[in-house]
Amino acid sequence: MATTQDFTAMMKDMMGAFPVDTKSMDEAFKTTATLNEKLSGVALEAAEKSTEVSTKWTKDTLAKLGEMMKVKKEPSDYAKAMTDYASAQAEMTAEHMAAFAEIAKKVQMDTVELMMAAGKDFSEDASAAMKKATDDMGTAAKKATATPAK
Repeated sequence: MATTQDFTAMMKDMMGAFPVDTKSMDEAFKTTATLNEKLSGVALEAAEKSTEVSTKWTKDTLAKLGEMMKVKKEPSDYAKAMTDYASAQAEMTAEHMAAFAEIAKKVQMDTVELMMAAGKDFSEDASAAMKKATDDMGTAAKKATATPAK
């Protein structure tokens, strides 16, 4: 009766001949975690600055509304107050939108810098890992092909 060959020992020997270096995986994980931390910092800083701009805009708007709502002596003063409010609101809108644009610009620049640095880090990590893997494979191949002297 034919028996099937047991590949367990052969697979174990083959996997042992080609060791895997987990250090490169650890380095890749650390690089990714560092990048995520830095990107989170950029996002949190942008959120904080955006909140400050929004808060200032709200306070300025409420102050201008308070001025507009005050009792006036003449009916024409109400029209002037509304015109002044609309004019001030237009100026505030332009000013605050420019502030938001600056925040977005800074986020974009910081993100590009981080991604370029991360790309360089990942490239260096990958190159080092591939060089080590190539060296390990070469060593393992030499061991596997070496014939014992009889």
